[in-house]
Amino acid sequence: MNEGLQNAYPGLVGTGGSVDVRNRVLRNTYWLLALSMVPTVLGAWVGVSTGIMNSLGAGMGAVVFLAGAFGFMFAIEKTKNSPAGVAVLLAFTFFMGLMLARMLASILGFRNGSTLIMTAFGGTAAVFMAMASLATVVKRDLSGMNKFLFVGAIMLLIAGVINIFVQSTALMATLSVVSIGLFSAFMLYDIKRVIDGGETNYISATLAIYLDIFNVFQSLLALLGIFGGQKD
Repeated sequence: MNEGLQNAYPGLVGTGGSVDVRNRVLRNTYWLLALSMVPTVLGAWVGVSTGIMNSLGAGMGAVVFLAGAFGFMFAIEKTKNSPAGVAVLLAFTFFMGLMLARMLASILGFRNGSTLIMTAFGGTAAVFMAMASLATVVKRDLSGMNKFLFVGAIMLLIAGVINIFVQSTALMATLSVVSIGLFSAFMLYDIKRVIDGGETNYISATLAIYLDIFNVFQSLLALLGIFGGQKD
C-alpha cells in the first residue's frame, strides 16, 4: 500500500533510507509549513474581527482548545498517508489561529500592539532559522532528547492549566520563558529528525514543527505583552 501511495503522491510517505527521500520530505515539509501560515492568519483575523473567542470564559476556552487540538491531531494522524491529511492539517492551523485571537486582541489593545506582534513574529522567524541551520550542522544523534522534551511539555501543560485559574502574571511570564526554550529545543529535534530520516511523512513533520513555531510565537507575544505593552 505504501508503495502505491509513494508512486501516486511522491513525498507523502517514504523509506527514510534514501537521501533523495529525506530531501523531498524536508522540502515538502517547509512548503506545507509556509502554506499552513495562511489559514492561521485567516483564523486569527476571523477571531479578532468577530470576537467569537471572547464569549468563552478562560476555563471553557481551555476545554475547547484542548478538545479541538487533540481531536484535530488524532484526525491528522489517521489521514497523514493520504491527500486528505493536508486538508485536515490546514483546517487545524485555521483552528489554532482562531484560538490565538484572544491573545492577539489583548495585545492589540496596547498602543504599540501591532509592533509587539511584528516583533514576536520576527523573533519566532529568527528562532526557526537558527534551529533549522543548527539542525543541518549538528552531527550528533538527538533522539535521546525525546523523553526529556516530552516530560517537559507535559509539566508545562499542567502548569499552564493551573495558571488559567490562578491568573498569576509572574507565573505566566516564567512559563513563557520556559516554553520558548523548550519548544526551540523541540524545533531543533523535529527538524533534525526529518533530516536524519527519522520522520518520512511530511504531514506529520509539518504538524510537529508547526506546533513548535506556534508555541514559541505565543510565548514571545505573551512576554512582550507583559513587559513591553504600552497602555493608552
